[in-house]
Amino acid sequence: MGNRVLIMENAWYSVISPESCAAILWRDAREAAKAAEALKLTAPDLLALGIVDRVVPEPDGGAHRNPQAALAHLKQALSETLAELAPLSPEALLEDRYRRFRGLGQFLEG
Repeated sequence: MGNRVLIMENAWYSVISPESCAAILWRDAREAAKAAEALKLTAPDLLALGIVDRVVPEPDGGAHRNPQAALAHLKQALSETLAELAPLSPEALLEDRYRRFRGLGQFLEG
């Protein structure tokens, strides 16, 4: 747990793989693409849903193509995020974290 969750641009984040999800829902792991779309596990989806707080850009072709550039992007993102949190008291950090995680999964139907 943390006050902020960052994700690399081409990463995905889920509690289940699309293949496993498809096998459970449709009894067919070949439906993984449909499950992946439903899971909303890409970095942009997770940012839009408020699951992650920031998407860290990757070099063209992905982090594995240029690890040094990827690390530079990550260092920048971590430095900025830590600078944002550093002034907060321990109590404020706990309240911020509590508010953030209590808000996950809440939605309104209209």
